[in-house]
Amino acid sequence: MHRSKVCFKCRKRKSIEQFYRHPMMGDGRLGKCKECTKKDVHENRGKRIDYYRAYDRERAKIPERRKSSAAITAIWRKADARRSAAHNAVAWAIRSGRLERMDCEKCGRRDSLAHHESYDRKLDVRWLCQPCHKQRHKEMAIEGIEP
Repeated sequence: MHRSKVCFKCRKRKSIEQFYRHPMMGDGRLGKCKECTKKDVHENRGKRIDYYRAYDRERAKIPERRKSSAAITAIWRKADARRSAAHNAVAWAIRSGRLERMDCEKCGRRDSLAHHESYDRKLDVRWLCQPCHKQRHKEMAIEGIEP
């Protein structure tokens, strides 16, 4: 049996699989579709970004999360040796004074990261803050560019 339901937000009828499970709802599904829920969550995070960043930093300190993060980092390093080598080269260049950390070239924030357009050019970096850095990676994925 294929059931459907109307989203209270967008008022569209969608299949029941387009709604998140929720044990407190009569039919076991949230009243808002997944698409509308994701949009609302994204907007809320944007409005309260400082709160959520502080929350994320504290949550990252939980022992289970630290352990999981270390395992993910080990996998990440093995996955692409060029990437790891490029990151290490930048860290050493900053410590030795050969490379100077700059403000984000897009928005001017001071807490910038080194972004590699290509991991083969280890010290050829652009300085971007975390949000701009993530946005650049999304752009590169759309353009089909692989560092």
